[in-house]
Amino acid sequence: MEEILKVEQISQTYQAENGELTALEEISFSVEKGEFVSIVGPSGCGKSTLLSIVAGMIRPTYGRVLLQGEPVEGISPHIGYMLQRDNLLEWRSIYQNAVLGLEIRNMLTRETAAYTESLLKAYGLWDFRDKYPSQLSGGMRQRAALIRTLAIKPEIFLLDEAFSALDYQTRLAVTDDVYHILKLEQKTILMVTHDISESISMSDRVIVLSRRPAHIARTMEIHFTDPDLTPLQRREQREFQEYFNTIWRELDVHV
Repeated sequence: MEEILKVEQISQTYQAENGELTALEEISFSVEKGEFVSIVGPSGCGKSTLLSIVAGMIRPTYGRVLLQGEPVEGISPHIGYMLQRDNLLEWRSIYQNAVLGLEIRNMLTRETAAYTESLLKAYGLWDFRDKYPSQLSGGMRQRAALIRTLAIKPEIFLLDEAFSALDYQTRLAVTDDVYHILKLEQKTILMVTHDISESISMSDRVIVLSRRPAHIARTMEIHFTDPDLTPLQRREQREFQEYFNTIWRELDVHV
């Protein structure tokens, strides 16, 4: 398979009051086209910092990030980033929110607008295009945020605890929804989450980070007998609990 992303020997240090603090230590991995990779680790180990480095928002102290063989130096138009909250603008309609990224990047044309409209139609938001975010459920808001990111046609999606602001029941439904859309659109995903179950149910591979200074403690390939299971269906499989116990034990060592 084609390698989309390569993280090479990333280390990150900060100056603290009591001296230099190392957050990340020599982290290396790659992500192939169409792959869904999750990163889990103890709270405060630097998961979101690592994702910000991949996105080009933070320059690493050491190492580099390559996207399709080219160094990431600053924010890349080929990377889509979804944060914990949907960050929809309440005074803009759903359609206006969906094209916001295109507007910011000066990419709004007849063709890109038509593509955005096709996404709204395909994923159940066309009838709500003139509504405002406050008029939508949490799940629909998250879908609108996803379409806003899809509209710019990124090479890779970065999800930073993208579902953590939702209540548990909505979160389960939205992960199924988002997973379905991303797979249909054949996107490559790198996700940071503190939720072990979420990482197993959605991913092809889970990278487990140690406590700070974080390094890769373990990488687990996730395989289910039926590859077409939804995230919710995966949670009901025997393999799911085995993966959960293994990752839990690995994290417990590093708490």
